[in-house]
Amino acid sequence: MMRAFVAKGDKLALLPEADPLADAVWIDLWSPTAAQIAAVNGLGVDVPTLADMEEIEISNRLYREGDTAYMTAVLPGEMPDGTRVAMPVTFLMSPGRLITVRHHTPRPFVTFPERADRSTTGCRTAERVFLGLIEEIIARMADILEGSGRVLDDTVLRVFDSGADSAASDLQLSLSKVGREAELMARVRLGLLTIERILAFYTAAIDDRPDRNKLRPVLRGQIRDVQALEVHADFLSSRVSLSVDTTLGMINLQQNKTVRVLSVISALFLPPTLIASVYGMNFQVMPELAKSWGYGMALVMMAASAVGTYLILRWKKWL
Repeated sequence: MMRAFVAKGDKLALLPEADPLADAVWIDLWSPTAAQIAAVNGLGVDVPTLADMEEIEISNRLYREGDTAYMTAVLPGEMPDGTRVAMPVTFLMSPGRLITVRHHTPRPFVTFPERADRSTTGCRTAERVFLGLIEEIIARMADILEGSGRVLDDTVLRVFDSGADSAASDLQLSLSKVGREAELMARVRLGLLTIERILAFYTAAIDDRPDRNKLRPVLRGQIRDVQALEVHADFLSSRVSLSVDTTLGMINLQQNKTVRVLSVISALFLPPTLIASVYGMNFQVMPELAKSWGYGMALVMMAASAVGTYLILRWKKWL
């Protein structure tokens, strides 16, 4: 799929099909077909393949070819079936045009065309569209981290309030929630790292842009925002550790409680078992075996030993 946008005043509008692709200020390629790649290649840029975008060597993530800067970030998003993934997105920044190449759907690419006029830089030029899109990505990551923080708060409070009396299924559900949020935060943390590298690279490459003096303060502000979010992500990671430790601690308390009950039951039956074992021995000389009250006496002794053991355990506050 390919979407091409032109700047109309302070807003982005879809490029009419009759207009040439060269008029677009932003071309967004989503899992492009061979024909779409060929059309963009005709503008003098080389569209990278997914294999090229997934290369982790820095020379394949941040580099220049002529007047075009190639910058790749790994951003969280969704596949068409709704699966959450973190995949590379490449930004091709040429003097008059921004081209983005992706194979999944980060939400900012859906929301930014309608919100471009609200960005700090506007969308009159390709550079401003690029920085506005980066701003939208950073804001989305901040929202994700805030949502994860709320989930962690609710989960920890629920575990603390319920304590060891929580059902095992509830504790397992809490662990699953924390695990999902931890995985999501890891994707966001990777996205922030790659966005910070892109901004640092673009700051060094902006000297030949006409709006460099106006765009540098925006770049510095975005870098500070990314660094602040990285600190917040690290804080949330410590919250994840607390949530996991708390939940596992409650599970251990439940298990200890179960083992304690079983141990007490075993202790209650030990004295009666001893008495029954004594009178179950096959010795000829056992006076009580010849008495009519022997069986009743053995039962009374077994019951009394069990009751006595129970009272001792209660006195020790083990029950």
